[in-house]
Amino acid sequence: MKKFSPILQDLIDAFKQLPGIGIKSAQRIVFYLLKNNDDKAQFITDALTKSLESIKECSKCRMYTDSDVCEICLDEKRNNKIICIIESPADLLAIENTQQFNGKYFVLMGHLSPIDGIGPDELKINDLEELIISNSIEEIILASSPTVEGEATANYIATIAEDKNIKATRIAYGVPVGGELEYVDANTLIQAINNRNIMD
Repeated sequence: MKKFSPILQDLIDAFKQLPGIGIKSAQRIVFYLLKNNDDKAQFITDALTKSLESIKECSKCRMYTDSDVCEICLDEKRNNKIICIIESPADLLAIENTQQFNGKYFVLMGHLSPIDGIGPDELKINDLEELIISNSIEEIILASSPTVEGEATANYIATIAEDKNIKATRIAYGVPVGGELEYVDANTLIQAINNRNIMD
């Protein structure tokens, strides 16, 4: 027996496509929007439509933007000789929120995963190489995730950097600030020990 009308079910199914949204969350969102169907739902509809029509990848770093080149790439105050390589736009925002990095970025939009058919071409590694050469990059910071795929991606790009005599560094991983050692998993502890620093 069908619980909802086909249109309502399609709307719920649409929200279920979003990452982290299950059936219960999708239902709550849909019922909330329908209950407040005047301004909020229309605002979301208009914003989504406008974004799908206008947002594209930056021609230099691949971050999402509504112009050919994003604001970060256009910012002349940023260090043009250091580039941080990340997997997703969300990673870029996370680093930017720290206000500690003043270089440029390159967003891979994923990581190497042969089993999923994702190789260097899908990540546009050739574009990255051209960016490195054209901007005379002195250092690349590899900030891919500490997963098997992330490490493989970092190692692949590090090899490219080495061939071009460019310094390649990997962001450190370890014990989170405020964390207690007894609750930290073994792999994280190993990373923390291996990436230890000299006390100033």
